[in-house]
Amino acid sequence: MEDMNGLDVDELESLIDGVAAEPEQASFTFRAETEWTGGFASETRISDFEQDGTPIESPEFTVTGDEPAALLGERDGPNAVEHLLAAIGSCLSVTYAGHAAAKGIEIDEMHFEFEGDIDLRGFLGLSDDVRAGYEEIRATTHIDADASDEELEALHEEVLETSPLYDSVTNQVSLEFDLDFE
Repeated sequence: MEDMNGLDVDELESLIDGVAAEPEQASFTFRAETEWTGGFASETRISDFEQDGTPIESPEFTVTGDEPAALLGERDGPNAVEHLLAAIGSCLSVTYAGHAAAKGIEIDEMHFEFEGDIDLRGFLGLSDDVRAGYEEIRATTHIDADASDEELEALHEEVLETSPLYDSVTNQVSLEFDLDFE
């Protein structure tokens, strides 16, 4: 059992081989349930998910969302656009660590910095010329690893090709809504 970047490389290889042999094992459905708690605050609960249609039990996690006072919130948690930056960072961490381990690259230190620009006139419905979401997100990866610059650049390109959140943010994803009036 070789440990690389906090991952058991043998288990990682077994996961990859298992999914290659049975692609349906790569099919996951994740869920989140958000409840408005007043003002601009909400709580999202995340727990069980499915793998290949099979329910998988998981501990429940609660994520609080709120706005800063400048946006009429109580700042009991990050706002949604900040959660998005955190989700991208979390996904990039996983993707870098896993792909680096598979390539035998040991990461000594890694962190990300994000900035996102948003013009709230879109959210507030004040301008049809301003989008409601981020206009631009800038990210910097800081990485110290036992690899050459060329190997790290290749790893970075692979991460951008395989990160689920990078893909979801940089490509259009369908989002279907049902309305249930109570």
